[in-house]
Amino acid sequence: MQNKMEIEQIIKTGFIANELEYEIAILADRKLRILAKENANFKTQRAILRGIIEDYEQKEWKDVRKIDFLKLIESEKAEAYAEKQRNFYENRKLAIKTKLKSIGLTQENLGTILGHKSKTHMSELINGLKPFTLKDLTIINQLLNINLKTLVPIFLPNEEKIRINHVLEEIVL
Repeated sequence: MQNKMEIEQIIKTGFIANELEYEIAILADRKLRILAKENANFKTQRAILRGIIEDYEQKEWKDVRKIDFLKLIESEKAEAYAEKQRNFYENRKLAIKTKLKSIGLTQENLGTILGHKSKTHMSELINGLKPFTLKDLTIINQLLNINLKTLVPIFLPNEEKIRINHVLEEIVL
């Protein structure tokens, strides 16, 4: 899953399915806390997300007897991946904002260029709460001359890497 799908899916379904979603939700909650100061819509999303986070914590972490070594390892891996993702989105946001400033454009101007009318939507894109489309990233690359490696995340969660390796082993055998 990618960040936007996780957050929107978590809010839509009303639950967190695993540790990775939990860690991503916690990071999204932090972003939404800051964004909520500017827009009441983010405040509503954050309130819903916080309730879902609390439910997951009650279910998965309240009973100490249910926490074993494997659960802790899963949590550590999820936290590391979420942090890697957070760093990527922060670096991308900084690169975009720096380039926009250098050519005298605003985030709102970029939204207009990309065909996004809502300031809220553009803010969600810039902050990594929703994903840019491939077309958006291509335009940003061409307009701002930002390397695609800075714009497109090229890392996978460990579970996905393991799944791919299993599939490859089956294909080769």
